[in-house]
Amino acid sequence: MSKLLTDVARTLVPPRGDPHGPLPPLLVVLTVVTGVVDAVSYLALGHVFVANMTGNVVFLGFALAGASGLSAPSSLAAMSAFLVGALAGGRPARRFAAHRGKLLALSTSLQTVLVAAALVVSAAAHAKVTDGVQYTLIVLLGLGMGLQNAVVRGIGVPDLNTTVLTMTLTGLAADSAPGGDPGHPGRRVLSVLAMFTGAFLGAQLLLHTRLEAPLGLALLLLAAVSATALRLSRGGPGRLTPPG
Repeated sequence: MSKLLTDVARTLVPPRGDPHGPLPPLLVVLTVVTGVVDAVSYLALGHVFVANMTGNVVFLGFALAGASGLSAPSSLAAMSAFLVGALAGGRPARRFAAHRGKLLALSTSLQTVLVAAALVVSAAAHAKVTDGVQYTLIVLLGLGMGLQNAVVRGIGVPDLNTTVLTMTLTGLAADSAPGGDPGHPGRRVLSVLAMFTGAFLGAQLLLHTRLEAPLGLALLLLAAVSATALRLSRGGPGRLTPPG
């Protein structure tokens, strides 16, 4: 328990010697964004995920088998947009590999624009999710989450991938066995809590207000991460340079 709490504290407030500098808390915030965005996509855009591609593959199989309430075109649109976003994120991930602060600032700025566009589309439609609005939002949000996934993969902070929790939960359980390497249990727990918090807040806002509310929350969080990463990157690579 002591190691867990220490790791939580070091993740939220990285010490001076941390090889990843201020990146871990920013990635925790992006994990919250993922929860918010997937709450929007699943609850308001036809039972589809824009960040969890495992879920979409399964939903696609269900839909093709004839299960009600699921749409094969929606799943395919989300998967396609995610892949295009990931492809777009691959190039800057390589170009700015030596300066992870600039990479994060660039990617979150682009995500902010995409979510802002989604917010404008929703507001213009007065929260009426027609087929056109549905697919536009799926594409915009899917592009953003694919971009995020590719860039965070390039940033390479262990146990903070911001979009997938299956391996995080597996590692948390399996590595807790006697003789196992506990790794970063605090980061893993924070990832789970961040995703849960984002999903809860996104669902609450969506169920009790309008579609624009959770999109606005995601926009504010992304803008905050982008501004922070940009400010940190201006001082040179420093601790934002990849370890080794």
